[in-house]
Amino acid sequence: MDMDMPVNVPVDDPNADTEWNDILRKHGVIPEKPKDPEPLIQEALLEAQKRAHENRLEDKDLDELHELEDEEDEEFLDQYRQRRLAELSRLQRKSVYGQVFPLQKPDYARDVTEESNKAFVLVNLTSSLGTNVESRVLSDLWRQAAAKFGDVKFCEIRANLCIEGYPEKNTPTILVYKDGDIKRQLVTLRELNGPKTNLRDLEGILVDVGAIQENDMRLRRKDSDDESSKPAAGDDEDDDDDDWD
Repeated sequence: MDMDMPVNVPVDDPNADTEWNDILRKHGVIPEKPKDPEPLIQEALLEAQKRAHENRLEDKDLDELHELEDEEDEEFLDQYRQRRLAELSRLQRKSVYGQVFPLQKPDYARDVTEESNKAFVLVNLTSSLGTNVESRVLSDLWRQAAAKFGDVKFCEIRANLCIEGYPEKNTPTILVYKDGDIKRQLVTLRELNGPKTNLRDLEGILVDVGAIQENDMRLRRKDSDDESSKPAAGDDEDDDDDDWD
């Protein structure tokens, strides 16, 4: 008899819990029985419920925490209050700007490039004619964002005063500076929501570039903001909007 010939081992059900199958698994004749996913699923669900319960106060401000005194454990609430107060204190220490700073070209290097070594600096190159709808929208959002995120410096300058001959069709242009370099550039608001761009869209840019953290308490909202609709798919934009010439 050829000892190298494979032996056909009868296996009725390789997943059955039998003594014979245990012997076959031990010797590697059949693979290990797949683990029942049910306990893992249940464990994951319980963990998700636990995390949801532990984080149930994450979107609450100090006033809302005060209203929950009769419903939540006092020590647990106090921990959240202390965390909120510490976060507020940290933000207040870093909030040294708080307004839109008008730029002059001779001071650009000092007020933007050098200042970006201390904080994120965002520059809005606005319409030179004052008739650009998107430019007016962004200027208004610039004021809102500057007041809300005082640790980020928001600057504004007419495009033609900053760059001679800058195309009007490229306004507004957003330049994001950090550590002396441009980290992000958006020509017009077409990457956001066009003339329907809102503060939430701008906040998304701040998060993307790292100017604010995704879990920043200032991003929490008590009320549900209306989502701005995206530009229609058929809306055409000039392909050369990114030209700087």
